[in-house]
Amino acid sequence: MYFCTNHALNLKIIPAIFDFVTTQKTIVTIGTFDGVHIGHQKIIKELIEEAKSTNKKSVLLTFFPHPRMVLQKDVSIKLINTIDERAAYLEKLGLDHLIIHPFSKEFSRLTALDFVRDILVNQLNTSKLIIGYDHHFGKNREGNITQLTEYSHLYDFTVQEIPAQDIDEVSVSSTKIRKALTSGHLKTANNYLGYNFSLTGKVVNGKKLGGTIGFPTANIDVSEDYKLIPKTGVYVVKSIINNKTIFGMMNIGNRPTVNGDHQTIEVHFFDFNADLYNESLTVELLYFLRDEQKFDSVNDLVIQLKKDKETSQTYLKNN
Repeated sequence: MYFCTNHALNLKIIPAIFDFVTTQKTIVTIGTFDGVHIGHQKIIKELIEEAKSTNKKSVLLTFFPHPRMVLQKDVSIKLINTIDERAAYLEKLGLDHLIIHPFSKEFSRLTALDFVRDILVNQLNTSKLIIGYDHHFGKNREGNITQLTEYSHLYDFTVQEIPAQDIDEVSVSSTKIRKALTSGHLKTANNYLGYNFSLTGKVVNGKKLGGTIGFPTANIDVSEDYKLIPKTGVYVVKSIINNKTIFGMMNIGNRPTVNGDHQTIEVHFFDFNADLYNESLTVELLYFLRDEQKFDSVNDLVIQLKKDKETSQTYLKNN
């Protein structure tokens, strides 16, 4: 299965729409929700509050793979969250049910009417649908707020549209966050997300050069090829290791000074010494320090790494 089931809270994760069975009325929202950003959070909080106040269950219907990967063969699209990360963020918000439906061409051919009648009404037992601004659904994205409102009268449910969520007069969207991350505007991305963007992967063996120059690193292998990797460069980061917050700096890049031939993600932790090999490590990105550079010698690289460490520690002290 492609998503986590080990959750300490009460989120129930359902692997397909037709596995969801309930006699209780539900409050539902639908969407990809990549990033679970502050705009998404407004919709989900509204959903959860409405469900609690009316003694119903909150249900979020999302899809995997991303519809664009299926319909447009857009394998180049990179997502802010892995499906596991998305589930974890949604759980923190207090959601009752998360349905992760396998998106397929066949599913995309459902008409708006079929979707409303067969999925929303008959399967999910929807009493209220809360959707984001300008939401489209069904075959060729033909369904919109107007059709939903018409069908809601026919099938006895209500529809609430959340207006466009703005931050500093800039509309928040997953696309804008992806662009910010790939262009090094980490602060903008984290502001839009409402939390720190993170990378999770297994710590694997590297060239071990870092240890020989006084900067041992944990090399992280992010296995999900659809996960967005931000702009190459050096970042201030933090991780929770053995229930302790450990700070450090991370390099994303090809290590041009030592003629690297592929991209790596290497983290050097400050004041920390432990074997992390084969451990799963989550790294939160706090601040973009600088672009990746090629130095004339390893010695020049070491001098720069010392400066990076100083700059990182100054940033951490002041933030």
